[in-house]
Amino acid sequence: MAGEIAEQPAMLERILRDQPAAIHEVAQVIRKAQPRFVVLAARGTSDHAALYAKYLIEILLGLPVGLASPSTMTQYGSRPDLRDVLMIAVSQSGSSPDLVGSLTTARECGALTLAVTNAPASSLATSAELHIDVQAGPELAVAATKSYTAELLSLYLLVDAWRGGNAAAAGDLAETAAATLADTVPVERLAERLRGVERMVVTGRGYSFPSALETALKLMETSYVAAQAFSGADLMHGPMAMLQESSAVLAFASVGVGGQAMLPVLDRLRELDTSLAVIGEPALAGESGVALPTVDEALSPLLEIIPMQLLAHRLAVARGYDPDQPRGLRKVTQTS
Repeated sequence: MAGEIAEQPAMLERILRDQPAAIHEVAQVIRKAQPRFVVLAARGTSDHAALYAKYLIEILLGLPVGLASPSTMTQYGSRPDLRDVLMIAVSQSGSSPDLVGSLTTARECGALTLAVTNAPASSLATSAELHIDVQAGPELAVAATKSYTAELLSLYLLVDAWRGGNAAAAGDLAETAAATLADTVPVERLAERLRGVERMVVTGRGYSFPSALETALKLMETSYVAAQAFSGADLMHGPMAMLQESSAVLAFASVGVGGQAMLPVLDRLRELDTSLAVIGEPALAGESGVALPTVDEALSPLLEIIPMQLLAHRLAVARGYDPDQPRGLRKVTQTS
């Protein structure tokens, strides 16, 4: 896991160098088809990448986006009318039967289908009309790290090309990711602080909400922490009541609209005297959180997840667990 986390800056640089042309071709086909609605299907970590794509498409393209429930097709036999719909399935392995089944059904029901995978020869990739290879390289750790950021960047490049962009905002991303990865002191400090905590809440808004979900998953997978993720708005609507002085909260607040929307949430969390760590805007993170370099808000999830991957790894090791062999888990999960 540690080795694959460390590969990410070079991997992002490779994607930015080698993939834009291929992704542009996919975007041209989609633009010509003029879909009126987008449906996303994914599981696990890839589900959080799909949610990121939902924010990108709705904000940057103005199209409505829904997150599919694959079981409606694979278990209940639903055959929805998907004419003028783009169905995007996101999967690291491309081998989950329910994603293959739902994508195949969507194609039969009239959708234009796109698979985004790290496995171009997989069943999912070959079932779709279009495919984007995220080119993360072999990922052996059970806890996905580099395949997640590869999915994020590939989806960003797709949406940017779809709207006629040239990916200029992502030009320095690999270098910025390397700097983020190198600054381990705040993460080490936070891991020591959270070493004995059994329950955590992770929160964020806008583009950072997928980061909150992915962070909670990584903490559960590697450290067996009972971590729950909420959007900042949903946290205020009820779950805030469970927090107390002994609670630990990780809050994403990067520069941009989402970070601004988190300000009243942070104020409320401070009133409750929770153990709060802010990830993002340096002025908000302070010495107790993790400050990140400033990038375009739409790209912030690619940076803010890196120190959280490190945190999950360091916390697991500090608690005496092997993050490369999480109990009860396999690299590829077969769901139908």
